[in-house]
Amino acid sequence: MRSFLAAVLLTAIAGSASAQFRVEETTIAQIHAAFKGNRLTCHALVAQYLRRIDAYDKKGPAINAIVVVNPDALRTADSLDARFRREGLIGPLHCVPMIVKDNFETRDLPTTAGSLAFQGFISDKDAFQVKRIHEAGAIVLAKSNMAEFAFSPYETVNSILPGYTRNPYALDRVTAGSSGGTAAAVASNMGEAGLGTDTGNSIRGPSSHQALVGIRSTMGLTSRAGVVPLSYAADIAGPMARTVADAVAIFQVVAGPDPDDPVTSAARDHPIPDYTSSLVKDGLRGARIGILRQAYERPTLDTGIVRVFTRAVADLRANGAVVIDSVPTPELDSIFRVQREPCNRFKYDLEKWIASTGNRTPLKTLDDIVKSRRFHPSVQVRLEAAQRATVPPDSQPGCAQVEQLRQDVRRVLGAAMDRLQLDAVVYPTWSNPPRLIGDLNTPHGDNSQVFSPLTGWPAVQVPMGYTRNVLPAGMTILGRAWGEPTLLKLAYAYEQATHHRRPPASTPPLGARR
Repeated sequence: MRSFLAAVLLTAIAGSASAQFRVEETTIAQIHAAFKGNRLTCHALVAQYLRRIDAYDKKGPAINAIVVVNPDALRTADSLDARFRREGLIGPLHCVPMIVKDNFETRDLPTTAGSLAFQGFISDKDAFQVKRIHEAGAIVLAKSNMAEFAFSPYETVNSILPGYTRNPYALDRVTAGSSGGTAAAVASNMGEAGLGTDTGNSIRGPSSHQALVGIRSTMGLTSRAGVVPLSYAADIAGPMARTVADAVAIFQVVAGPDPDDPVTSAARDHPIPDYTSSLVKDGLRGARIGILRQAYERPTLDTGIVRVFTRAVADLRANGAVVIDSVPTPELDSIFRVQREPCNRFKYDLEKWIASTGNRTPLKTLDDIVKSRRFHPSVQVRLEAAQRATVPPDSQPGCAQVEQLRQDVRRVLGAAMDRLQLDAVVYPTWSNPPRLIGDLNTPHGDNSQVFSPLTGWPAVQVPMGYTRNVLPAGMTILGRAWGEPTLLKLAYAYEQATHHRRPPASTPPLGARR
């Protein structure tokens, strides 16, 4: 009887404590500590995030970041609570409610890549990274909005969900693209963390615009299997989170080889380290970091970005880093000026993915999609241009020229970093603040398309402050292939020294609404 009463009492205490637990700006470590201290249940945690989605995604500020909520989220939470009572934490992401971009295949939720062309498609398998987070104990809380087919780095709008996804820091501003829905949802505390994809910008750009941490890995370290492609030559999938530690916890789970993505065969020669060992507060001490001015200096560079980045560089130095003011790579100027033929691979990569689903998608070819008109008008020109490809990428001279460009950029930048003995280079992720929604005329400032995608080297985006007092700005830390431990150490030390991340005012704690 006493044990029964004690269990009842503990349940009551846990329920009361769960009601007081604040999900806003919490971390995975704090959630797990609350579970272990009987101050929180998985059910209560998920319920709080669901209430925030209900209050803020289509109502109130109408962030419009969520395409579909997982109807089984609470049922899954209950099963995790039952397992926790028997076994404790079942994995490093036990009951981490995650927001997953709508181009990751999920066997229990639709996958559309933002397009009406794929409306109703539900895969019979999870994407590799989704499978990995499930195995680690995470819950896919919702699928998030994206730029249709991941085409746009500038805004998050498509045909599957009416309207734009809004930047929670300024509701009239864009989220960037294409993982803008994941970024806006995580920044608004509608989920603990998320998964996005990045071909040229789409993890790092939205993370910069929403004061998040985003990791674009070395090409070959993380799998894209089960992700609707934009370009298999440059696509990467990975974490987006409010803190470096949370992003690292997810990265630890999703990194590694996958037989269904041949590019990851290279990871077999690079054993996955314990990335948490990079979470060192004095990790900047003694580091040699160069400012890659070619990545961001242009006539339209915003003065507010300059001020914020100048302070970021001063903070790097104040915390023990040796910062080289410039990384001269004059040879790159002539390399970039070379005229090249187009490399048009979207049609072939998309149809390869469709075939990998067993042709379960409603439309089977790019021609079918174009004829259907089931897409947002803004992507019509891109789709029709992709439709004109007549030979596979391996037979296109332009694709061979791009591969030569990759080798040249790796050679020149690598030699410059070796000459200066640099651990990493840094630059503002964007040279301009987030645009107003609908504005495609003022400078965008995207600095992410060149160096990490072309080299295949990793880059970590970390918040570095705000322009106009409210608009987030971010810093990119770029390093050599397989150099994630170094980059994560630098990013964590900078984050811990500055603590720039703050929640957006448009989505406050529910009890604080006026």
